[in-house]
Amino acid sequence: MLHLQKPIAVTMGDPCGVGPEITLLSWLKRFELELPLFYCIACPDMLQERAEQLGYHIPFQVIEEDQLVELDPNQLPVIPLKQQFKSSVGAPTSANAGAIIESIECAVRHVQQGFARAVTTNPIAKSVLYDAGFKHPGHTEFLGELTKRYYNQDVDPVMLLAGPDLMTVPMTVHIPLKDVANTLTSETMISIARCVHRDLQKYLAIQQPRIAIAGLNPHAGEDGSMGREEIEFMRPAIKQLQDEGLSVTGPHPADTLFHERARQNYDVVLAAYHDQALIPVKTIAFDETVNATLGLPFVRTSPDHGTAFDIAGHGIANPESFAAALRLASAFSEPESL
Repeated sequence: MLHLQKPIAVTMGDPCGVGPEITLLSWLKRFELELPLFYCIACPDMLQERAEQLGYHIPFQVIEEDQLVELDPNQLPVIPLKQQFKSSVGAPTSANAGAIIESIECAVRHVQQGFARAVTTNPIAKSVLYDAGFKHPGHTEFLGELTKRYYNQDVDPVMLLAGPDLMTVPMTVHIPLKDVANTLTSETMISIARCVHRDLQKYLAIQQPRIAIAGLNPHAGEDGSMGREEIEFMRPAIKQLQDEGLSVTGPHPADTLFHERARQNYDVVLAAYHDQALIPVKTIAFDETVNATLGLPFVRTSPDHGTAFDIAGHGIANPESFAAALRLASAFSEPESL
């Protein structure tokens, strides 16, 4: 029963979505999917009820924090929450906001205290949390706040979408498209590129990461005829990064940056906005792409899809992205194994 490698802490996300389902199914297929040891931070009764609804025969090990050093690989370990989930499959409610947030907070605290080696988060519905007063645009920004709380560090987290054939980073994330040009700056680009360079070296052992930067405008502005952002702040930022010794190119026209031949020329693309980064990775490998947060003092990964309330409870949710998130969390927290 004793294990030498610390487990990965898994949050439940929104219990009305597919989070519980893909977690349970991944545990059932843990050997087939070659998954590391993990435990859930959730309501045991909710998990048991969901397992019974789906016909999954899963033994649970309800434990306290001090028992995380002694996990039974033949049972799914669950750390119970103080706040209870009100599970109504497919029907999200703000009544769950407190428990959803508690699960995330607990996972980060466990890594900081040495109980876990990484965090894998299940999908949340931000609108549910907003209704209860949540003030962050998403998971990534909330993790930045928790880093300040538990590690006493100010960080600027960076979202990395990692698939088997493409990695992208949105340099602006959860903002309206009309605000992108006024939000993205040379300083932001430089900070994100430095973070990506450092963490790809750290986690993926890429000695000199090749970073391609996508232009904001069609045809990367076409020398100013379709917008001047590339000239005014993107090219100067790229020049500074190159002067620092980073392998950075661009700004490239986004419409020719993601095909198979082009992907041989870089390790990661920094995209100007959310959809420019997420559409290509999800198109190429929707079920295998993982959301990883760079710039944190701990490892955090997540499946790249949402809560999928419409299919929750039907037994058709695909656990591949969640499983890939667990494997990447394991690889990132044990980089020498790559």
